[in-house]
Amino acid sequence: MKPKRQRHLHALDLGAALALTAMYIGFARLSADDGQPVYTGPFWLGCLIAAMVGLPVAVRRRWPLAVLVAVLAALAMASLLDIPREPYAAAGLAAYLVALAEPARRSVPALAVTLPVACGAVYIGEAVVTPAEDWRGAVGVAGLVLLVIGGAWGTGFTVRGRRAEAAREAGRRSERALDEERLRIARELHDIVSHNLSLIAVKAGVAGHVAEADPREARAALKVIEETSRSALAEMRRTLGVLRTEGAPLGPVPDLGRLDLLAEEAHRAGVDVDLTVHAVEGLAEGTQLTIYRIVQEAVTNVVRHAAPTRCRVTVEADAPEIRIDITDEGPPSARGHTGRKLPGGHGLLGMRERAMMYGGSFEAGPRPEGGFAVSVRLPAEGNQ
Repeated sequence: MKPKRQRHLHALDLGAALALTAMYIGFARLSADDGQPVYTGPFWLGCLIAAMVGLPVAVRRRWPLAVLVAVLAALAMASLLDIPREPYAAAGLAAYLVALAEPARRSVPALAVTLPVACGAVYIGEAVVTPAEDWRGAVGVAGLVLLVIGGAWGTGFTVRGRRAEAAREAGRRSERALDEERLRIARELHDIVSHNLSLIAVKAGVAGHVAEADPREARAALKVIEETSRSALAEMRRTLGVLRTEGAPLGPVPDLGRLDLLAEEAHRAGVDVDLTVHAVEGLAEGTQLTIYRIVQEAVTNVVRHAAPTRCRVTVEADAPEIRIDITDEGPPSARGHTGRKLPGGHGLLGMRERAMMYGGSFEAGPRPEGGFAVSVRLPAEGNQ
């Protein structure tokens, strides 16, 4: 699309160049019937000057500064020979491209040279060489030329600034998108690793504790460790495969239908989960993934910090909001005492970020009667 547009622009420049050349040839052929001074030199010289004025415009996009210099010299010569009957349109076209394509350190000096040369040539031609005006009229014509060239340059400079700002804004948007993608990947990896390693750590502790007294229980714990490790490795391979290879096969996106499996995994790690899910039909896939990851991280924290214990998970999507509540009773040794402190790490931060992405709210903290509570509220509007 871009090369095609460039061809169209070059075709327009060629048309403008031919039109200007033909116009100046016409100026060179004017007669003095109206009493005004006209070009009286050889016709071939008038045609040569016409070509020097108009034809360089055809390549102004390739060599803007060189074209401006060539056109300005030809127009100054034409003014001294009293050929022009228009306010330096060719110089305006060239000045526009200089301001648009060249940096300010070159385009500003070019304008500073162009304006006095053009206005001086017009004034001398109008008031001195072939006087057609008094000095006031010559100044007026020179002022018109100044407006044409200066206005064209100013327009090009403004367009260049807007394009540069648009490019910077596009770069900022790209950087924000990359930062958001890194954050999303970091959250996904944290959720995968944290959840599965927590289960492994709990079961490894159980196996080490009962290895001699209850070999059967130890073997069951090792079986859970084996299954969880394989599941974690599979999820990690899928995630890293997506990062490494475009078009890599994706695993199923976790949704609310997998909360039962999450509860079963927590049960094997010593946390009895009472799961209640209500009115969640029709939620968008991204919303379901967000809810799943929030519940997963909260349950993982329960496994890590309070197992063995009981935990209640409630997910309700009644209008006007989606309510997610996870509460636990705390470890047996802390029953009846003030709940545990806020856990460190990135888990709570990740839950908060997921809630904020949807314009929701997040609260987490110890319960007065013991244990810990996580409460998230997401707006239901737009998720159904």
